Amino acid sequence: AQFPGAILMTTNCIQKPLDSYKENIFTSGPVQWPGVVHIEDHDFTPLIERALELPGFTEDRPGKTVMTGFARNAVLGVADRIIEAVKAGKIRHFFLVGGCDGAKPGRDYYTRFVEMAPRDTVILTLACGKFRFFDRDLGDIDGIPRLLDVGQCNDAYSAIRIALALSEAFNVDVNELPLSLVLSWYEQKAVSILLTLLYLGIKDIRLGPSLPAFLTPNVVKFLVENYGIKPIKTAEEDLMDILCDARDRESKDCLELAEMLA
Repeated sequence: AQFPGAILMTTNCIQKPLDSYKENIFTSGPVQWPGVVHIEDHDFTPLIERALELPGFTEDRPGKTVMTGFARNAVLGVADRIIEAVKAGKIRHFFLVGGCDGAKPGRDYYTRFVEMAPRDTVILTLACGKFRFFDRDLGDIDGIPRLLDVGQCNDAYSAIRIALALSEAFNVDVNELPLSLVLSWYEQKAVSILLTLLYLGIKDIRLGPSLPAFLTPNVVKFLVENYGIKPIKTAEEDLMDILCDARDRESKDCLELAEMLA
């Protein structure tokens, strides 16, 4: 609402705009919203005219650079270093934290999860949900950034290829990797990605901030029993559950983790 210009929405991740800036929003292609001007036949005249009417930024504001571009080719290009770091115990676990974003309360869970993840873990992220934490400086492990931005939701294929390549390198099934998927959903595109992951046999996915309302009790029961789908709890609880098996809760590493998360 504070952006002093016109905005063109070209994909389906639009949310109900406030009346205070609805006249600055325009849509095109597959996305539309009642009361919002829709661009037809590539005639952007209304958008351009509105942009010229608005003040824009009167001065440059200090910005921040963010490293991106960690799609499968970039990550697999340093696969030997990643594998060595895992074998040396320098990387304990990988988390894929991403998915859709939205206005529903509870989505700060993903920011907390990333910020609280131990320093010997690596976060891969993608899609709109990453914008809650993509600019965090999490440091690196032997030159490998702890936060790897794989791309947008359409780049889920890259994340899948990375997981499959790592499973081949370690000669284990994907579900045996030190990898956990913590996903946020909002609309149909995220559901299609989830179905792809299930088709590939990937299990124990954590999903939030709440389960889709269209999932009937029988479907939820099937997903839980056959794929280990789990609704998210709190960031602290989920990190403990993922990194510390119930039998290891009294180990030194788990006690230190519990103290850090307290």
